[in-house]
Amino acid sequence: MSDENVSPANLPTVPDEQQPIVRRGMFGAGGTGDTSGYGRLIVRRAPGQGSARPYGSYFDAVADALEPVAGDAIERTVVDHGEITFHVARERLPEVMKHLRDDPALRFELSLGVSGVHYPGETGAELHAVYHLCSITHNRRIRVEVACPDADPHIPSTVSVYPTHDWHERETYDFFGIIFDGHPGLTRIEMPDDWEGHPQRKDYPLGGIPVEYRGAEVPAPDQRRSYS
Repeated sequence: MSDENVSPANLPTVPDEQQPIVRRGMFGAGGTGDTSGYGRLIVRRAPGQGSARPYGSYFDAVADALEPVAGDAIERTVVDHGEITFHVARERLPEVMKHLRDDPALRFELSLGVSGVHYPGETGAELHAVYHLCSITHNRRIRVEVACPDADPHIPSTVSVYPTHDWHERETYDFFGIIFDGHPGLTRIEMPDDWEGHPQRKDYPLGGIPVEYRGAEVPAPDQRRSYS
């Protein structure tokens, strides 16, 4: 292949929402002595738009079964890297989850947990809760994702649908600050009750607490020696 065939002008144009994000410093923080390697991290943006049909695999069958009951609650559906994610309006989340669990054509009877994600650059949707569901009946896996703004970090609890979400929602609240309305006892589960802030958010400070290990003291990330 000649050089002119691989010149930048001949490469496909990548939409702005797909452009890589270059983060400098650990989780976007700069000016520290961090030596963890995050200073050169390049992250590909998650697809901002929904995927077009057909989705492939069993994904279309799942979408077809969801459509009659919860179609208007699905904000977009994304298929990426062989996985499907249904982005659901937060106020409709319990209803959608119950349908996913109980519909014979779906039967996602097992939840593998609730995860939090913080996207500081997504204005109005900075905090996400992600649910990983498994159908033992049909041997299928999907992901459900819900977003809420940092200024209003409320998402309905799904403990009534999946009781194991009790501890998972507490952990997500503890680390990300998402408030799960209707949870039977939303308290911290990992951090001390009097801890300030939510330590897995990307705007959380990089510590300042040295760690002692076998007589040696490891300084906090922002106080480590830089080799760059």
